[in-house]
Amino acid sequence: METQTSASETPSENNLSKVKPSPWKRPLLITGIAIASLYGSACVALWLGQTKLLFSPTREITTTPAKFNAEYEEVLIPVSNVDGSKENIHGWWLPTPEEKNLPMGDRKVILYLHGNAKNIGANAKHANRLKGLGFSVLVIDYRGFGKSDGNFPSEASVYTDAQTAWDYLITKGFQPEQILVYGHSMGGAIAIDLATKRPVTKGMVIDGTFTSIMDMATLDPKYRVFPIDLLIHQRFDSIQKVQSLKAPVLYIHGSNDELIPAAMSQRLFEATPTRKAIVVIPNAGHNNTASTNEPLYLGSIRSFFKLS
Repeated sequence: METQTSASETPSENNLSKVKPSPWKRPLLITGIAIASLYGSACVALWLGQTKLLFSPTREITTTPAKFNAEYEEVLIPVSNVDGSKENIHGWWLPTPEEKNLPMGDRKVILYLHGNAKNIGANAKHANRLKGLGFSVLVIDYRGFGKSDGNFPSEASVYTDAQTAWDYLITKGFQPEQILVYGHSMGGAIAIDLATKRPVTKGMVIDGTFTSIMDMATLDPKYRVFPIDLLIHQRFDSIQKVQSLKAPVLYIHGSNDELIPAAMSQRLFEATPTRKAIVVIPNAGHNNTASTNEPLYLGSIRSFFKLS
């Protein structure tokens, strides 16, 4: 027996057509789509423009070691690309006055790795200061900086450049135990990476560096709304790498560093398993640890590495 449904129990098509969406839903939907689009665009910009946020190279070199009455030589070091082509890394060689009179086995050299900005010209004074410790100094510009070839730098390219500079010193007759590695700021992260890939045995001076780019990003409130861990591909993850170091490390940091907190050097120090020390320079900022208290700065290096 069939059951019939009365017209009053079933909505008609005419009644359904009269059901209209609330007037506020459409603007809300449009706003939501716009916000999602802007957020997605910002994520893409952070991914694609990451190297531009991290590096600020300049090409013009306005200062040389000659300004500080230091003898120096221009150096070009060839570096091979993955496609087989070659480019040159430009640098300066600052020899000690005694170098020519010393047998090769008695010579000492500092491989100087500068930070993310400007070029070797901004480091001429400090390179000459470190030479006063009795080391010759090789200071290089990464590709994309100063007179070095190449386009804009990246994490991978600066790592390769540091390794190439190390290999250059080895080909010149230096042994690993004669090479002290110095890195400032991002150069400290590059030095730490170098020590995981080359036999850095004499040690490193790591000046005002950070734990990782991830940690640096979390310090800036504007990046906290993004999935930073997924977006960062230039990682400079020193806090992980120091755990496998074999070289002695002296960490130096300014107590008033407003760019990179001194607590980051403390964390690196605590995670380093080798012989280590940390020196915090009172009242120093990010770029003036040595000039703020030069006796403490240089004295700490002399003491840690038992230099005469």
